[in-house]
Amino acid sequence: MKIVADKKIPFLKGVLEPYADVVYLDGRAISRNDLLDADALIVRTRTKCNGALLDGTPVKFIASATIGFDHIDTAFCDKRKIGWTNAAGCNSSSVQQYIAAALVHIANKLSLRLEGKTIGIVGVGNVGGKVERLCRMLGANVLLNDPPRERREGSGAFVSLDEILWQSDIVTLHVPLNREGVDKTFHLGDERFFSRLKPSQILFNTSRGEVLETQALRRCLKEKRIAACVLDVWENEPEIDRELLGLVDIGSPHIAGYSADGKANGTSMSVQAVSRFFGLNLNNWTPATVPEPLQPLIEIDCKGRARQEIFGKLVSHTYDILSDDRRLRQSPQTFEQQRGEYPLRREFPSFAVRLKNASDEITSFVKAFGFAIDSSIHT
Repeated sequence: MKIVADKKIPFLKGVLEPYADVVYLDGRAISRNDLLDADALIVRTRTKCNGALLDGTPVKFIASATIGFDHIDTAFCDKRKIGWTNAAGCNSSSVQQYIAAALVHIANKLSLRLEGKTIGIVGVGNVGGKVERLCRMLGANVLLNDPPRERREGSGAFVSLDEILWQSDIVTLHVPLNREGVDKTFHLGDERFFSRLKPSQILFNTSRGEVLETQALRRCLKEKRIAACVLDVWENEPEIDRELLGLVDIGSPHIAGYSADGKANGTSMSVQAVSRFFGLNLNNWTPATVPEPLQPLIEIDCKGRARQEIFGKLVSHTYDILSDDRRLRQSPQTFEQQRGEYPLRREFPSFAVRLKNASDEITSFVKAFGFAIDSSIHT
């Protein structure tokens, strides 16, 4: 059996070799010729799995180590009986951490008190649900927009996109990329979308770059029609719009979901899917080790500090979002290299917190985000 895999998928090398001949290639460069004797593909978003790549090959199964699957022509695969899977939800906690860091930075920059603010979440799947939980724990009012879920579950928990844009202080996008159909999200953020925003509002996009129309967003920011913008995703990646990068408050190279934890989850879900499809003995495989954070202990004296300040210190210790922003601004031409060589980032549960002068309420608040409490010396 032969498997072709993206060489940038972490923790994968050596795992499938006892069962198959595994060839590791640059994901963007995988070609039809590489697949003429391949049984399976393990990819990321940079490999476009369509008829041009797959037609006439013996590929039987595609595993994508990513939450999205817009890079897979699912209709073609279904027609040709090629199995496929994505790693739904694998990096949802990583994106939650990214949103937390973005909220902390924007709140500090604009002197915002997040408690009581209204945050509109567009797309409430695995990622959007984690972001909803984060926002509620911060004391924000939350509005939810998700037409597919609303059709399934009823309208009680959801509002229209117009209401999101009208009522929200912060709008954050977590939708899949649908290029057509009733739930089309391609250029959801068009000129009409931006015309409904107000100068006090803030926009985050960590979904797909094509969800926002670049020219419309660029005009919006140049005319200062919103207060701030955070972009992790861009149209035409990796050839991103340099002028737009200069206008956003935080810009990063599509790495919101790039925590080591999220990557490990995506790889293990892909390996397990391949194992199930081909009858291998790896149905429960997970990476043996994930590197520990460099500074796993966080110490905070809570005396005189509000919850938002404590939260800000916790998040900033785990993840310096501005370092990603600086790297991209300094070298936008190395967008793909920055993704491929992304530094270690661990999620909240990998850190222990030593609290001093903390009330039970503050301790519970910290634990709710997944941090471990160093109870042996908790005061």
